[in-house]
Amino acid sequence: MCSNFLKVLFIAILFLSLLFIPNHAQSYLWSKSRTLDEEMTELSKLDFEELMNIEITSVSKKAQKVSEAAAAIFVITNEDIQRSGVTSIPEALRMVPGLEVARIDASTWAITCRGFNGRFANKLLVLMDGRSVYTPLFSGVFWDVQDTLLEDLDRIEVIRGPGATLWGANAVNGVINIITKQAKDTQGGLMTAGTGTEERGIGSVRYGGKLNDDTYYRVYAKYFDRDSAVDVSGHNGADEWHVVRGGFRMDWEPANSNSLTLQGDIYDGDASQRLSVASLTAPFTRTFDEDTEITGAYLLSRWKRTISDNSDIMLQLYYDRTKRNTAVMDEIRNTFDIELQHQLSLSERQEVIWGLGYRFISDDIDNTFSMSFYPDNRDDNLFSAFLQDEIMFVEDRLHLTLGSKFEHNDYTGFEIQPSVRLMWTPSRQHSVWTAVSRAVRTPSRAEEDVRINQKVFPGSPPGAVSLFGNHDFDSEELIAYELGYRVQLVDRLSLDIAAFYNDYNNLRTEEPGEPFLETSPSPVHIVIPFTAKNKMKGETYGVELAADWLVLDWWCLKAAYTYLQMQLHLDGDSRDMRSVSAEGESPHNQVSLRSSMDLTRDLDFDLWVRYVDNLPSQDVGSYITLDARLGWKLHKDIELSVVGQNLIDSHYLQFKPEILDTYPTEVERSVYGKITWRF
Repeated sequence: MCSNFLKVLFIAILFLSLLFIPNHAQSYLWSKSRTLDEEMTELSKLDFEELMNIEITSVSKKAQKVSEAAAAIFVITNEDIQRSGVTSIPEALRMVPGLEVARIDASTWAITCRGFNGRFANKLLVLMDGRSVYTPLFSGVFWDVQDTLLEDLDRIEVIRGPGATLWGANAVNGVINIITKQAKDTQGGLMTAGTGTEERGIGSVRYGGKLNDDTYYRVYAKYFDRDSAVDVSGHNGADEWHVVRGGFRMDWEPANSNSLTLQGDIYDGDASQRLSVASLTAPFTRTFDEDTEITGAYLLSRWKRTISDNSDIMLQLYYDRTKRNTAVMDEIRNTFDIELQHQLSLSERQEVIWGLGYRFISDDIDNTFSMSFYPDNRDDNLFSAFLQDEIMFVEDRLHLTLGSKFEHNDYTGFEIQPSVRLMWTPSRQHSVWTAVSRAVRTPSRAEEDVRINQKVFPGSPPGAVSLFGNHDFDSEELIAYELGYRVQLVDRLSLDIAAFYNDYNNLRTEEPGEPFLETSPSPVHIVIPFTAKNKMKGETYGVELAADWLVLDWWCLKAAYTYLQMQLHLDGDSRDMRSVSAEGESPHNQVSLRSSMDLTRDLDFDLWVRYVDNLPSQDVGSYITLDARLGWKLHKDIELSVVGQNLIDSHYLQFKPEILDTYPTEVERSVYGKITWRF
């Protein structure tokens, strides 16, 4: 039902865009599309001082320049996304030093920051326009449903390191904030269409207009169909992926001190995979291909008011509903969130930001033998407050930022997450920052309430290996120490270096227990239990480097390097034999080099080469991959691009799944063509 509605919505918006644009708007749209193209060109030619002055909001929950942020911040611009040729948000995140991005199958990703990667990575908070997309089911992100029209993305701000002081629990190793453009910046029409060897079909349409001089809007629809990858033997991996999505945004900005944003999305699709599940009867394992139905919608509103030159206030509300139907469980989740934020300048040298928040989460889960939750439905409440004080000791030279997040959750109760950050800018070309932070990852629904029957061994009676949650599971804790340095060596070359040392406590382990006999479900079987507990500590440390070099006026190079070392230690009474393997599930070294060349006014050429170190615990080898893109402006409003991805190897493995026994597939070499028309 939802799928049919979205398909009708897509077609309706397409015809509205093409046939029913008012005649008096034609000249306006024509000139506006030219303006958008010119803005994109200008952004690509910014010098590095201007790029460092791009405003961000994720570090301090207020507008500030990149150069003023006392954190390891990296910004992916819309230009970066378009020139890279990526077709999804996870692919774009590969540009960021410190992030680990690996594809498990066509729709499933392992993404984290500074270690502890996996399909259910749980130490990275992800937001879209201020709306949290993390799921309390496992304290992570379902990346197969995080999408929007990429042309409408303004930027992706990535904080490596704790962001818990402002964003709360689970912003442990980093924060990703995906920010879309305002409606007034997407006026006119846009259509894209493409096809290729793996991207079997991609298409989108968007139209933006204005209701009056103060109110702008846009509506869009998008569809993609990704082909199956191949398994380790080179056969069809049965993991095709397709989603249709539609959405809107409206911004009201009158001449007075108020502004209002209203936006929402709705989507429906299928993400296929090959899955093996345990069974109590011979042959004790069942392997089959399944289609995971993924549907959802959200509605968000944000009101801002400037009270005075020294004070402004923001109120945000959103409702989010998601549904996943899989062979191991079905889940419906509803989230309601409200947040109030107040920014106040106490003097020319001191600024305070404080806020309050409340989140209500309700889920309803259908259990199976493979995975079950007790209770199968649950309501959770999260209350939060934060306070941050920024003090300027020396104007434009020395800033101190103190702050803390205070939260109360239904799992561990009250949590405090403070931080202190210091920024020193001795000159316009140099800045040094340092930070000490505490962050926690609160227990997920799975760690408290789940039972997963992973394997069944034949016997009389058979034996089932089962993972259990633990109502006494505590929050994982982190104390992070960071040091960063930014320098503009010459007008055309800048460097951004960040070093960190993370000290973890109460990390999750899977502790074996005493086997016991179980009569239901039949037949009678022995259960070999493993229970989630907090019996591991660890340290991670490393260095992240980003460099931008404008070699010539028409040629730019962007490089990134990451070094990561992990050391995990079990408590003396732990009997876990698996959790320490996380040391070998994150690469020690990663290198990225992007080259962007404007060969002529209408022809651009981009190359992107990456190296990722091996993963010893997963028996995944290191690899080098190359992407290439050629873009040609056939007309001032029409662009044709041809993109080749993973060009070096015909197919290769990036990551293997954990917990659930799904079959990993190998990333294939692919080529696709795309046409973009602005009108």
